[in-house]
Amino acid sequence: MSFPRLFPLLQKILAALALVALVAGCSTTAPPDSVLAVPAAPQKYAAIVVDGKSGKQLFEVNSTAQRYPASLTKMMTLYLLFEAMDTGRVTKETQIPVSDHAASQPPTKMRFRRGETIDVDSAIRAIVVKSANDVAVAVGEYLGGSEDQFAAMMTSKARSLGMTSTTFRNASGLPDDGQMTTARDMAVLGMSLQRRFPQHFHYFSESDFMFRGRLVRGHNDMLGRVRGVNGIKTGYIRASGFNIVTSYDADGRQLIVVVMGADSARQRNDHVEALIQRSLSPSMDATKTRLMFAEQQ
Repeated sequence: MSFPRLFPLLQKILAALALVALVAGCSTTAPPDSVLAVPAAPQKYAAIVVDGKSGKQLFEVNSTAQRYPASLTKMMTLYLLFEAMDTGRVTKETQIPVSDHAASQPPTKMRFRRGETIDVDSAIRAIVVKSANDVAVAVGEYLGGSEDQFAAMMTSKARSLGMTSTTFRNASGLPDDGQMTTARDMAVLGMSLQRRFPQHFHYFSESDFMFRGRLVRGHNDMLGRVRGVNGIKTGYIRASGFNIVTSYDADGRQLIVVVMGADSARQRNDHVEALIQRSLSPSMDATKTRLMFAEQQ
């Protein structure tokens, strides 16, 4: 082939190579979106991930929208019980009486009868592991005089912690139209429990305990599933969906993850694990996350 014919061909090849290089350059500066499956309807879903050391928000969707806390409520019940322990008002051996009102609470419960008592140490475990409604109410009545008065104490404590959008009406999280919170406020409460009561936080990592000669098992399946997860609380009522606050502490990283409104416990846990992995990824900030809600899947 003569040089005059070869020159135009070389021009075409060089132009094609330049186009390939341009496309490659664009792909490195604009990474593809990541898709995050959300196991909930948009009107129920709320989530937030916070760096436990710096308080920096790493992820959020609907984190200030009003949601039902369900048994996440018991985190505040325990906060006030831990305060009472630290001030000396109660000890681990203090016996808490169970009233008719406490004994009448629907499951999940320890099935106490009126007049029975439970020591504070066992009460904490019953609330954390079993999410026992009867025990939570008994604790509230003991500390507040009545459950209503205790709920007012819970709300007041929430305000002092910076939980600006939370109102408590009972000690257990059982359905009440007036009992509302946000994912952000639950993250604040989770971090407050860690920072204020490091000596008591180990309770939240327990998955079972012995009581009156029988083994009581819990249902926080995130414990033991993901290395670094060390608590803290699950919750469910029909109006809320499946909720969870999860603490992660490993390899110098600390996270608080809140997910609310999931369609099932299994899907909720899968989602929490995905959020942990996403938050630990070095490329997280450079990647846009697109949400795919349950009704879109």
